[in-house]
Amino acid sequence: MIRQEEVFRIGRIGKPHGVKGETSFQFTDDVFDRVDADYLILQVDGILVPFFMEEYRFRSGDTALMKFEGIDTLEQARNLTNCEVFFPRALAEGQTDEVSWAQLTGMQLINNQNEQCIGTVTSVDDSTENVLLVINDEKGEELLIPAVESFIKDIDMEERKIRVELPEGLLSLNDN
Repeated sequence: MIRQEEVFRIGRIGKPHGVKGETSFQFTDDVFDRVDADYLILQVDGILVPFFMEEYRFRSGDTALMKFEGIDTLEQARNLTNCEVFFPRALAEGQTDEVSWAQLTGMQLINNQNEQCIGTVTSVDDSTENVLLVINDEKGEELLIPAVESFIKDIDMEERKIRVELPEGLLSLNDN
């Protein structure tokens, strides 16, 4: 069984495209194209299920038309509409030097100066030009930390830790 911590979210399946089982795939990370992978993982009825890619073609910078093996009809494709799409962490980490924003989810944010855990990355908000790490701190409160290259000192994919040096007072801004 595939566990949630073994994958990271890269998009969502949209509406069917045509009648031969092709779907529209809105992605936030093109790791499926950069890394040699045969499958994507879809969340179907709360269960993570691998689906093998038969073929895909890009429609825009954030949409691809995706055909999965065994999905050959409009009705089969319609059953996948709105399914969350995930990618295996092990494949992404093993075959590319690039770390995508989506891969940071679930990692601990560590203060590089005192080695204290600030919290855990629950998501990355890249909807604007200023990317924000959404952090769940030790008290269960949500913090927003700018994902600025100068703040990030190290990303350890094996230990699942991001070491940061934040400007003095930044964490207290979240208290308001």
